[in-house]
Amino acid sequence: MSFKGYAATSRARSALMKQNTRYGGSAERLLRHRLRAMGLKFGSHRRDLPGSPDVAFVDERVAVFCDGDFWHGRNWPSRKRLLARGSNGEYWVSKIQSNRRRDANVSRELKRSGWIVLRLWETDLAGDPEFAIGRVLAALSQGQRASGRR
Repeated sequence: MSFKGYAATSRARSALMKQNTRYGGSAERLLRHRLRAMGLKFGSHRRDLPGSPDVAFVDERVAVFCDGDFWHGRNWPSRKRLLARGSNGEYWVSKIQSNRRRDANVSRELKRSGWIVLRLWETDLAGDPEFAIGRVLAALSQGQRASGRR
């Protein structure tokens, strides 16, 4: 999908949105910090894997994505309605729908290759990091069993 022809509603909005980083948001940094503190070894942003997972446990074949609530469309039906009514609504709805389709395709591709895929929402990580860590540990355990490792 091309977003050619769309423009930001204002220079201020454009500058604000450019401050969002592709890699290393606060939720992702929190997750990596906690996992390292537990002594776990993982790769970050592995470009050799579909979607460049934020955290990848290669031996266990577990890929973890820390998805931003806005950019990845958390609570999409209500968010979509709000965005459609706002400035540049058509652009934002198209942009986030495109992100959601890409996320689904990446997850499908990884799963077909035998990977366990976890998608964690940034606010869930920030609000209850221990629950998120528990999900990662459960996936690692499942990945170890699938690979025959203990």
